Amino acid sequence: MAAAAAAAASRAARRVLSPRLLTASRHLHASASEGSAREASTTFIHPAAIVHPDAAIGQGVSIGPFCTVGASARIGDACQLHTGSHVMGHTELGEGCVVLNGAILGADLPGRTIIGENNVIGNYAVVGVKCQDLKYKSGEECFLHIGNNNEIREYCSIHRSSKACDCTVIGDSNLIMGSCHIAHDCKIGNNNIFANNTLFGGHVVVEDYTHTAGAVVVHQFCHIGSFSFLGGGSVVAQDVPRYMMVAGDRAELRGLNLEGLRRNGLSDQEVRSLRKAYRKVFMPASSCQSSFEDRLTELAREIELLESPSVSCMVESIRTSFEQGRRGICKFRSWNIS
Repeated sequence: MAAAAAAAASRAARRVLSPRLLTASRHLHASASEGSAREASTTFIHPAAIVHPDAAIGQGVSIGPFCTVGASARIGDACQLHTGSHVMGHTELGEGCVVLNGAILGADLPGRTIIGENNVIGNYAVVGVKCQDLKYKSGEECFLHIGNNNEIREYCSIHRSSKACDCTVIGDSNLIMGSCHIAHDCKIGNNNIFANNTLFGGHVVVEDYTHTAGAVVVHQFCHIGSFSFLGGGSVVAQDVPRYMMVAGDRAELRGLNLEGLRRNGLSDQEVRSLRKAYRKVFMPASSCQSSFEDRLTELAREIELLESPSVSCMVESIRTSFEQGRRGICKFRSWNIS
């Protein structure tokens, strides 16, 4: 009986103490969470870094040893500047960016470099410096604007515009692999993949979802259409229409980028329509004596094919390449089919 009474008393005590223990535990976890939040919002600047007192530094920023941050720089929340990286001139770095060892962002030039959120700038990359255009006039404003979620790998170089009225632009979610070069006044879209040593001359326009293999060179003022593929070692001296694949020196059309179209979710029906349209324009039957322009005009009358948005985009891409001031499309071999 005594043992039973003791057990009952113990259970009653636990019932009384449990709410108190639970409350204490909640307070403990809350204190830990608040401590983590304070730690995350605390900016760390290594004693060996040089940060100008006028620089705007966000919360939770980490600046490693031997970094420099200029007077006009703005560093967003939760950015990380690794050892020996530098942010110079009027440069804005969005939230959550990572700048790896030795990278240089911006320059002490008139104008501005704006880099969006969640970008990674690789080791020894040079982003937002003066262009290599000899027509650039010293003291003129020049601009670079980079979007969000880009990965710019080691030793890349991305230059500002050559004139105050223009801007070098890179969109969102691009992978720019090691040692690529994007020259002044280029316009790069979204979701592109540029393999190592891809070089873009000035004023090149790249649309969305393009893919270059390694060691590709693109001549200034060329346009690279969406969903296109540039084969390794290609020298591209004219426009690449949407959905197409080119290769060679000088690059020639080699058909549609079929694998890229499938990977990016185009339906089988869309791909079949594109193949049919491509064959009509670039692979005429042996008995066909019409010119390229005639075949393009004939395709424009194919109402059934033009109901496909992809075919309409392809035709538009080809036609605009022949407008005044444009370079025309890459050469193609007229393989006849019977």
